[in-house]
Amino acid sequence: MTATMDHHITLTHTRRSHHQPPAAKKRYAAQMTTLTDSQQHPVALITGAARRVGACLARRLHAAGFDVALHYRNSASDMAALIDELEAQRADSTLAIQADLSQLDQLSSLLPATLARFGRLDALVNNASSFYPTPLGSIEAEQFDDLMASNARAPLFLAQAAAPHLRAARGAIVNLVDIYADRPIPRYLPYCMAKAALVALTYGLARELGPQVRVNAVAPGNIIWSDNAEKADSMEMIEQRTALKRQGSPDDLAGAVLYLLRDATYVTGQVLRVDGGRWLNI
Repeated sequence: MTATMDHHITLTHTRRSHHQPPAAKKRYAAQMTTLTDSQQHPVALITGAARRVGACLARRLHAAGFDVALHYRNSASDMAALIDELEAQRADSTLAIQADLSQLDQLSSLLPATLARFGRLDALVNNASSFYPTPLGSIEAEQFDDLMASNARAPLFLAQAAAPHLRAARGAIVNLVDIYADRPIPRYLPYCMAKAALVALTYGLARELGPQVRVNAVAPGNIIWSDNAEKADSMEMIEQRTALKRQGSPDDLAGAVLYLLRDATYVTGQVLRVDGGRWLNI
């Protein structure tokens, strides 16, 4: 894979090579904790990590001691700024990987790139997602395929490729789903179908990969403002439709993801709703 950004995120970068632990060394334990020894940092691969929720996830896991492989599709400048920010905090701790996850040949580059850079994988966070309206009566096959590719197909094939490495590390997977996977909203049927498939994948992987790998999901509610009226994106709607009567934040999601990856050592096959109680009023 060729470099698309500055030197500290290319696959040919070699500054870290002398820090890699021997293959015979003990793998990271089941309960991952914040670490300071650069030889023992757990490694997380996060898709859709350049902006918004994905960037917040990257910052939170990095601050907790993870080295991070960060996928992006188009947001090169945002990713470059994020990489610079994280490298300033801890050198040799990041990798950026550009790929269109709807293309299987590009999708398949993520795991080899991560392993070439860090030599291990402890966590996979499937965050990348396409989201746009597709009103019934005008849904195109290309739209359906695109929404399924990013929201369901890519997480499946990434998890399949990552499984041996996560088993070796006794690691974990967290999928970002949606509270509307179970109760679809109007004009977003293929998107909701794709998220429902990702929920099913979460349950199936938890059974397939246990006991070595834990697999869970986080279902966001109203976290970032949008123009979608069905998702309660005004303060009045939030007060009417959520038990906590306030807007959430990407950091709320990041805390939930970190909990499931690092602390929830007896939790698998679960969907954790981070929605301020929105689910109660759907």
